[in-house]
Amino acid sequence: MLEDIYKVIHERRDVRDEFLPQPLDEAVITRLLEAAHSAPSVGFQQPWNFLLIRDKKRKTQVKEIFDRASAEEAKIFNDERRELYNRLKLQGIVKAPLNLVVTCDRSRDGRTGLGRFHHPQMSAYSCVCAVENLWLAARAENIGVGWVSIYHDDELKELLKIPPEIDIIAYLCIGYVSHFYDSPELEQKGWRKRVPLESLVYHEEWPKNAQ
Repeated sequence: MLEDIYKVIHERRDVRDEFLPQPLDEAVITRLLEAAHSAPSVGFQQPWNFLLIRDKKRKTQVKEIFDRASAEEAKIFNDERRELYNRLKLQGIVKAPLNLVVTCDRSRDGRTGLGRFHHPQMSAYSCVCAVENLWLAARAENIGVGWVSIYHDDELKELLKIPPEIDIIAYLCIGYVSHFYDSPELEQKGWRKRVPLESLVYHEEWPKNAQ
């Protein structure tokens, strides 16, 4: 069991273009959502909600939001980097049978604010834990997950009728896949290499020569 846990962690991948049209069984979706709902949350706030999207027309509208934002983001890179950016497949919105929006309600259980008085961002961090729980559970089920982060919040909220006070934490594409990459796709395609762990670990205090 211990080896299985580490195996799932190390083999988790961000999936983009490998989704298959095979629908997910409702029992499987429930297991993934239960895994997410079992995540730790500061003050046991449980600030998350899960918005499931299956309609192709709606997914196409979300992709249009992505396309506009992606065109904007491409402009921040120089010519060579922009060319690589434009070749990358950065989403599987329409191709994935299920899209899932994980949101954060920072006011939930607002009477106590346990653990959030000094650090209100802990509500969002708790929701990120829910995302990771779901992602690892999906990998254990041989289901792929892709995290889309290229969009304007206001456009996505308007389309999905998400209230202004609710934060979008993650837009996820979920489904069975043709294959998983042996290493992160962005690393394989030359965008960035994994940073050596030893360069990121400090002891007792932040070193003066830290990068």
